[in-house]
Amino acid sequence: MLTRLRIRNFKLFEEVDLELGQQVVFIGPNNAGKTTALQALALWDIGRARWLEKRGAGVGPSKRPGVTINRRDLIALPVPTANLLWRGLRLRVGRRENGKTRTDNVLIDIVVDGAAGAADTPHRWTCGLEFDYANEETFYCRPRHREDGGRQPVPAAARGVRVAYLPPMSGLAANETRLDPGAINVRIGEGRTAEVLRNLCHQIVEGAGGEDKWQRLCDRLERLFGSRLDPPRYLPERGEITMSYRTRAGVRLDLSASGRGEQQTLLLLAHMTANPGSVLLLDEPDAHLEVIRQRQTYQLLSETAEETGSQIIAASHSEVVLNEAAGRDVLIAFVGAPHRIDRRGSQAAKALREIGFEHYLQAEEKGWVLYLEGSTDLAILLALARRLRHPAAELLEAPYVHYVANRPRRASDHFHGLREAKPDLVGVAVYDRLRSPPPADDPHLLHLTWRRRELENYLCRREVLLAADAIDAEVTEKLDAIAAAARRARPRQAG
Repeated sequence: MLTRLRIRNFKLFEEVDLELGQQVVFIGPNNAGKTTALQALALWDIGRARWLEKRGAGVGPSKRPGVTINRRDLIALPVPTANLLWRGLRLRVGRRENGKTRTDNVLIDIVVDGAAGAADTPHRWTCGLEFDYANEETFYCRPRHREDGGRQPVPAAARGVRVAYLPPMSGLAANETRLDPGAINVRIGEGRTAEVLRNLCHQIVEGAGGEDKWQRLCDRLERLFGSRLDPPRYLPERGEITMSYRTRAGVRLDLSASGRGEQQTLLLLAHMTANPGSVLLLDEPDAHLEVIRQRQTYQLLSETAEETGSQIIAASHSEVVLNEAAGRDVLIAFVGAPHRIDRRGSQAAKALREIGFEHYLQAEEKGWVLYLEGSTDLAILLALARRLRHPAAELLEAPYVHYVANRPRRASDHFHGLREAKPDLVGVAVYDRLRSPPPADDPHLLHLTWRRRELENYLCRREVLLAADAIDAEVTEKLDAIAAAARRARPRQAG
């Protein structure tokens, strides 16, 4: 199992240190680095495999010890030129030494820690690799330096780690030639999963205990999708493997006629069953699945991973997956500097489970929250702010807003639940006129009410209808409060 990942100078990461676990979910907005972290692990695996292929268990020669990797080999992280792997395209750095300017190469460092053996007495290991730019097509990989100046060989325990990067399937090949295990692994490494799905299923059936393993896999898939898989068949006269399935109505169809979500789920289950003890890097495993099946699929993947001794490291945007994982697995938020969300604090964990983890993500990203009656209030506030050219207009374009139907208690409970996990969160709540005054002693959540009955009353006035710029000053007061809250917020800075 991989227990820790450290990345330096790779793509958008200057320096990142992530604690991993048996099951890990990367969460966060688009372009925050979730896929980049998976790609860093894939690059480490490519470098480790190439080093062992060329140098074996040794540390290599003292001069020019690196092995060459071509950027075309990077199927899991395709780039048109190798320098795009380096943060900010920075390949060289200058320094002054004895009055002279010297230039050093900027190295990508990827260090992975792991644990092998029994859970109560694990053997821990560390394998660090550095990557050195050569030209647009190639770069070098070698073990990192030790403190004494030598290089750390690839530990024996790290040599046996099997990593598979499994992106979402884009469809299934119509025909599939039978392949040897090595050829299957090569195609998976190249991202050609649509060409090996039937082969993986055939491996299960032909392997030790294949009949029982196949039945368990079929039972699980039937629970999810209602269809029953037929065993794969090898046709020696054509050198191909065929597979079919039966629908609920009993109609037998070729596997290529099944849905993308079913094919993707079958790929993940089949790989774990055929390759127990592997590390699976999954980019959006919930792709092609509706909400109900997202939850079921995540539970099923967790169950199969535990049964096969596999480790799952997944990136997801699904709120369902986030909330499902929040109570039991390692969650790493890619909001600002990527960081592990600590589930050990019972109050924070309780608040996050009850509120929904997606709310926490928005609080992390924005740093402030706005409470309103409903979406109409937000639309009107935004229109008025634009008309007044108020600074709050930009903030209201994409705020973290939560609708509470004029219930101050609901806003307070939600806000302080979020503050269990983000103590510097600030908020503004704007209500219709209330029968009793809202709380007034909260230093972090400002409660405001309209003096007229509700916001819409400010539009039904003669001067507003006759002159569009005759807006009551009270609207500006509320917009000022929103802008002030956003200025007070201290969201994490992007990493």
